[in-house]
Amino acid sequence: MSLSPKESSHSKTEVEENSDISSFDPDAFLKKQIEEESEHSINYRNCSWQKTAGLLFSEYICLAIMSFPWSYSVLGLGLGLIVTVIVSLLCLYTGLIISDYCAAYPHLTNVCDIGQHLIFGKRWVWYATAIAFLLNNTLIQALHVLVGAKYWNTISDNTTICSIVFGVVTAIICFLLSLPRTFSHLSGVGYFSAITMFIAVILAMIFAGVQSHPNGYDPSTPVVWHAWPQKGEKYVNIMSAVLNIVYTFVGQITYPSFISQMKQPRDFRKALVVVTICELVTFALAGSIIYVYVGNAYMIAPAFGSLVGNFKKISFSFALPTVLFLGSLYSNVSSQFLFQEIFNKGSVHRNENTLLGWGVWTALNGGLWIIAFVIAEVIPFFSDLLSLMSSLFDCFFGFIFWALAYFKLRKLYYYKQEGARISMVELFTRSNLVQKVEYVLNVIIFALGFYILGPGLYATIQSIIWSYEASLYGSPFSCVSNGL
Repeated sequence: MSLSPKESSHSKTEVEENSDISSFDPDAFLKKQIEEESEHSINYRNCSWQKTAGLLFSEYICLAIMSFPWSYSVLGLGLGLIVTVIVSLLCLYTGLIISDYCAAYPHLTNVCDIGQHLIFGKRWVWYATAIAFLLNNTLIQALHVLVGAKYWNTISDNTTICSIVFGVVTAIICFLLSLPRTFSHLSGVGYFSAITMFIAVILAMIFAGVQSHPNGYDPSTPVVWHAWPQKGEKYVNIMSAVLNIVYTFVGQITYPSFISQMKQPRDFRKALVVVTICELVTFALAGSIIYVYVGNAYMIAPAFGSLVGNFKKISFSFALPTVLFLGSLYSNVSSQFLFQEIFNKGSVHRNENTLLGWGVWTALNGGLWIIAFVIAEVIPFFSDLLSLMSSLFDCFFGFIFWALAYFKLRKLYYYKQEGARISMVELFTRSNLVQKVEYVLNVIIFALGFYILGPGLYATIQSIIWSYEASLYGSPFSCVSNGL
């Protein structure tokens, strides 16, 4: 079982180095870790499944929900709902695989450790995964800086203050919110963030229905909606719409980090099922209702922009806690990853309240927010940024990794039952009907990840090029208002 570059922090008696099969006892390892951490001032593994559910709610009940109406305007209501259901079930399934994998290998504390563990134990895989992991999280932080500036511009009807100032204000607030050292301390704010965002979505649905017409309404262009993609709809637009939906559901990149701080990692399944049911209902209703009342011609992403006057400002205001907190959560996840690489498991700076420990922790969060702010000013767009993140990172962190994890778990369980190694072909031939169906499903999930990476990335880049050619985006570091 291969470890990350911080291998020296785990003794070889705790974790046997074998890439496929191990006599390692996960329950004994977990029990020992909890006992050791109980003696420290900063106790990391103290999250219940209810607190973890709060973190998941804050991750999923987010502003990206308001891109669903736009996706449905491209895909049509029928196909949009079908894609929503399929993607949600696939993400739930892969999330359950992650839960099983982290329970079987509790020493793997983040997606980078798992990436190395999955792919032949090669150290270069750990570094490549780490780069993608940090880029993904920092892009999400940048998205929240961008949307934060968009909010301040919208709510103030700004005509005098430079938008860069609003970006700085958003980054500073997010930085302060990202400073707690453990996920347990963030869970309460996570629930508050999810609740206020849920209210924002409900208000947006209500306002879309009660307003006399959408924002920018022209009597010569009526409000119409469609059940299926319109004839002649470009592949690039359809793929971008699908990737927007994928991005909102794919959050598996944080699961190993969350599970690594749970008292009982196997309880993650409870949190995941509860959150998935809630998010599926919320996403489908928000996309459907707002799309039907706004129609194709007046759709803006995020959909708050399709509301008029105070309706837009009121509903968007309830989304502000999520705009600020969710970016902070991703900064916290990245900082914890880096912090644990700087200080090993036994370091006093990691486990106690030392000046150096807090100084490094603060510097990590501050540095990430500076980078995020710069990215937000250089990449001033919303929907295409969601699609870009989906095609670059969700292919691996949402699909490919977890198909590989399924096959590795199956081989591990076979070894424990039969006491012998087995090839992938033999694994299939010796499976029962249900296992064979699951085997094929994971092959499809693996292939889907590469499809998102290839044609998905092409569609995203082409969409960005067309948008720039149509002057739909502002220039980098522009003072011009980006309000809805």
